[in-house]
Amino acid sequence: MSYQAAPRRDNSTLMARLFTSRWGRVLLLGLICGVSFFLHNGASEVSLMESRNFVAAREMVAGGSWLIPTMNHELRLAKPPLPTWAVAGLQRLIGPTQNLALLRVPAGLAATLLVFFFWGLARALTRGQPAEATAPGRTAWLAALVLATSLLVVTTGREGQWDIFATSLAIGGLWLLVEGWQRPVRQAYLWLAGAGVLLGMAMLSKGPVPIYALVLPFLLAYFIGRPTHRQALRARTAGTVLAAGLAVVIGGSWPLYIWLKVAPAARAVARVEIASWGERHVQPVWYYWPFFAFTGLWALVALAALVWPYARPRLRGYLPYGVALGWLLAGLLLLSIVPEKKERYMLPLMPPLALLVAGLLRYWQSQELGGGLPARTGWLPDSWLPRTWGALLVLLLLALPVAMVLTGFTGFGLGSVRFGLVVALVVALGVGLVRQGILRRQVNFLIGSTLVVVVSIIALVMPAYPRWEGRRDVPGQRQLRQLPGLRGVGEWYSLDTLHVKQVWAAGQAVPIWHPTVDQLAGLAHPVVTVSGQPAEESLPAGWADVVRITRQDSFYLDRGRNSAVWFVSRLEPIIQIKK
Repeated sequence: MSYQAAPRRDNSTLMARLFTSRWGRVLLLGLICGVSFFLHNGASEVSLMESRNFVAAREMVAGGSWLIPTMNHELRLAKPPLPTWAVAGLQRLIGPTQNLALLRVPAGLAATLLVFFFWGLARALTRGQPAEATAPGRTAWLAALVLATSLLVVTTGREGQWDIFATSLAIGGLWLLVEGWQRPVRQAYLWLAGAGVLLGMAMLSKGPVPIYALVLPFLLAYFIGRPTHRQALRARTAGTVLAAGLAVVIGGSWPLYIWLKVAPAARAVARVEIASWGERHVQPVWYYWPFFAFTGLWALVALAALVWPYARPRLRGYLPYGVALGWLLAGLLLLSIVPEKKERYMLPLMPPLALLVAGLLRYWQSQELGGGLPARTGWLPDSWLPRTWGALLVLLLLALPVAMVLTGFTGFGLGSVRFGLVVALVVALGVGLVRQGILRRQVNFLIGSTLVVVVSIIALVMPAYPRWEGRRDVPGQRQLRQLPGLRGVGEWYSLDTLHVKQVWAAGQAVPIWHPTVDQLAGLAHPVVTVSGQPAEESLPAGWADVVRITRQDSFYLDRGRNSAVWFVSRLEPIIQIKK
């Protein structure tokens, strides 16, 4: 397939100049990241992984160890501490807070770095491709836009947990590695040293996982069948060894420290974590096969880009198709052979998939610039794929106001400002999609419309998400701290193992407590206890002689009434009552 330069259109308009300039592209990508990762990022409830991270960070800020983290006053060694350090460092700057929007800022920054690191990596991979001569850097920029608006990246970048940090830093390390291998030997050392630092920080975020799930697949795809890449590596062996050494030293520093300080606990945690790979969240080997759907509105294009006979001859002029597809498939294979599987573990698959999507978009764009398809080619994939993409966007737009009416949430239904804005968006963009996207197959309009739909859903519909999450909620622990009997009581204890999300909701540590009668007798002030059964049944015999129990309330451990009921009580020393 020929890659001769297509005729250029007039780029004299302001918008054209803006999006062809480097700073214009930086500005638009930054705005997209701001919406994707920061706007309304406090809307959703704290997740399980977030609560673990936030509780550990809260205890660091409250005076706990930054090198040996704790969670509810118990050692927390299952995950490396860098994401927790980020949250704790933020609280050192702004003060302790329970504000989820603020606590998720480090994750949003990590997601933004992921997008910009990936932009750099994509530029390095597509540099010198024959079809890139007509618009240098456009494929890489499109790939970054696709990644910033992919469903899994958006949802993960709005949660303060480990995956987004590890993936972001690993992609940054890969970018600097490739840049180092492409530079003259003397200039390569600085790039490769930076790569080692970032890869070490990725290991400090999630141990060896990013190396296994992201770096190893990339290296296999980059070097196998690529003799020029292997020659570049051999010429820069010293710098590459430096990068590997820095990664091992930085990434291994915290595990080594933990091993030296608390070896028995470290061994126990390691045994549990290794066993969990084959025992917890076990899914079949094909669990990740619908991975392309996690690009969200780009899913149809992503699926088409995976079809080798169709995509390879079209994309290879814009990107190294074998490297991108090999990176993706190797990552998919390595993830699939591990029994433990979760949706968020597919995050390392999103960067190579975004690159493939961008390559196909660039090919379709080049057809536009070259005058489009000949007449009567509606049956060809290059004709019906973009039109089907446009039709799916129209259906999604039509579904938005219907869903808003059916949910019936205040401020989102008929007559509300948000509903009016959504209807205006549906009319304006829907008409444009039918005319420009479906009838005329204008790929640039389809790309812009996809970006607008993602941004609009986050801006206008995302605030309804907590109401949807809590539509069947029952009263939980958030309200309990406002009860008169609990105000001013500083010490909270759990007579059973309390779920970490409830520890986070308590606003302070709720350590496990199994008191003896003598300990109850030694109480100098009231304390609050939470337990999975009435406190009277959890305390040792003879408690009634030394403390008085006042039941304050109860709460459901989870959202529904089918979950366990926990009891909240106030224990007051009898001696103090008599005084």
